[in-house]
Amino acid sequence: MELELKFEKLTDKIYVCASSDHRFGTDAFLLAAFSGYRQKDKVCDLGTGCGIIPLIMQKSRPPQIIYAVDIQEGAIQQLHLGIEKSKASGIVPICADLKELWAEAPIGRLDLVTCNPPYKAANAGFQSELTAQRIARHEIMCNIDDVCAAAEKLLKFGGRLCVCNRPERLSDVLFAMKNHGIEPKRLRFVSKNPDESPWLFLVEGKKGSKPFMQIEPQLYIRSENGFSDELQKIYDIGKEQNQ
Repeated sequence: MELELKFEKLTDKIYVCASSDHRFGTDAFLLAAFSGYRQKDKVCDLGTGCGIIPLIMQKSRPPQIIYAVDIQEGAIQQLHLGIEKSKASGIVPICADLKELWAEAPIGRLDLVTCNPPYKAANAGFQSELTAQRIARHEIMCNIDDVCAAAEKLLKFGGRLCVCNRPERLSDVLFAMKNHGIEPKRLRFVSKNPDESPWLFLVEGKKGSKPFMQIEPQLYIRSENGFSDELQKIYDIGKEQNQ
């Protein structure tokens, strides 16, 4: 059965091609903003899916180049469609296994690696029958250690890895980072509101850095009037510049 594709509008110029197999949520916007990407950066987004994070970065002051890597051909095809409709430049779609990288990977040359990885262990919880969704949600094709191993290869000394995950996976993520020479430096938890426990965390690690981690103020998704002011600002980044 052929997938139904839909273009989701980020700005008047930037679009993401989404489907039931490869879609996106709030966590992608939070991770892109948390990463603090810069125009001079060379970036790689691992497990890019439909390319939501690279396309979010196109909204305002985009990095000089973003390698967008996914093992699934369908995801990369959707990214190509999003790039074409957005007339975006500087994004390089790559269909590859992050455990092996690709032939001309920029080993040791990147400033920033981002990854919104599968949140669930391979055999944890209910698994969707759709292969693409299982790959996105469960550690079937890769796990957090694989992500950190790939980032270790790609990052230059002092380069940063930024990931998000569920709070119950925090120890796994921090251990994997440290195991690959990437020292956790910033940590931020995300809750729906002040009365609820965090449902997500964002963490930044730096290759070759000394131990010291800053715990940032908690981010709240909602307020009495709907989205919190901070979340609304994150969603709105780049809109004025692209209108």
